Amino acid sequence: MENLTAQLKRGISRQFSTGSLRRSLTRQMSRQSSFDPRRNNMRFSFGRQSSLDPIRRSPVQDELTVPENLDSTMQLLFMACRGDVKGVEDLLNEGSDVNSIDLDGRTALHIAACEGHVEVVKLLLSKKANIDARDRWGSTAAADAKYYGNVEVYNILKARGAKVPKTKRTPMTVANPREVPEYELNPLELQVRKADGITKGSYQVAKWNGTKVWVKILDKESHKDPERINAFTHELTIVEKARHPNVVQFVGAVTQNIPMMIVLEYHAKGDLASYLQKKGRLSPSKVLRFALDLARGMNYLHECKPDPIIHCDLKPKNILLDNGGQLKISGFGLLRLQYISPEKAKIVFPVSHIDPAND
Repeated sequence: MENLTAQLKRGISRQFSTGSLRRSLTRQMSRQSSFDPRRNNMRFSFGRQSSLDPIRRSPVQDELTVPENLDSTMQLLFMACRGDVKGVEDLLNEGSDVNSIDLDGRTALHIAACEGHVEVVKLLLSKKANIDARDRWGSTAAADAKYYGNVEVYNILKARGAKVPKTKRTPMTVANPREVPEYELNPLELQVRKADGITKGSYQVAKWNGTKVWVKILDKESHKDPERINAFTHELTIVEKARHPNVVQFVGAVTQNIPMMIVLEYHAKGDLASYLQKKGRLSPSKVLRFALDLARGMNYLHECKPDPIIHCDLKPKNILLDNGGQLKISGFGLLRLQYISPEKAKIVFPVSHIDPAND
């Protein structure tokens, strides 16, 4: 062992003397720093943002200068933002794709329409730019031009047959984009199996960015029903608030688009009712563990502040198993106790359940 230690010390000393270890460490550190998002951030803000971007910023007032090390796509978007017709044309002639997009799915046509650069818009259209391309928020160049009051650009796009997506307001739509809840999800990232249809009052399996989730969809007819809207809002408030290892995890919701949806974590093992039916009698140790899981989850709900949450529909069908065999309370047909006076309490009934048969 001593000989091995001595050999290692001599080897390290030799590497330091020749500088090979120093160069190796330098390469390693530079390689790591290249992945640092603060040093290698390619999400540039070119002037005005998408008309449907919930975090729109004010237009940049200072004169734009070309940042260093931009790839061809970013250069094209930058030139379109600045209104540089010659720069855009040169890049397209050099082989840049007229429909290339940034991380937010925006094309040069989106950028030019936002900024109102008529000549750039005409050039991009002549180069066969996709007139109805949508960014990550579903906005088109025509919608952006209309939102920012660029009438001439809007008329040019409409004359070419551009479509303006209709924005449907939901009962929970906020007036100020900055008030959009942090949990808001992009509905385009959710794929619900069409064969399942919309199951009223229950959750069904869907995929969010490739990950399986439970999704409750508020059907279009319900948007005009105040009772269903109140039940949906009430349930959303509860599941968004609940955070405990033995309570099903809230993923997010869609409240600014129709249909509105609540998204929860998915558990492939299904509910406790199916598990008991398959396994039969459980061992005393597993019974005790399951009982503790339920007790901890229910105690958390009952101790919620300022108002306790009462789950008046606790049954095996509304209890899920995660991959580790831990129980999760779900079936948020929950009753939230809202105190009106020290003597009386009002109980509100939003009823829903998770139906694993939709898996």
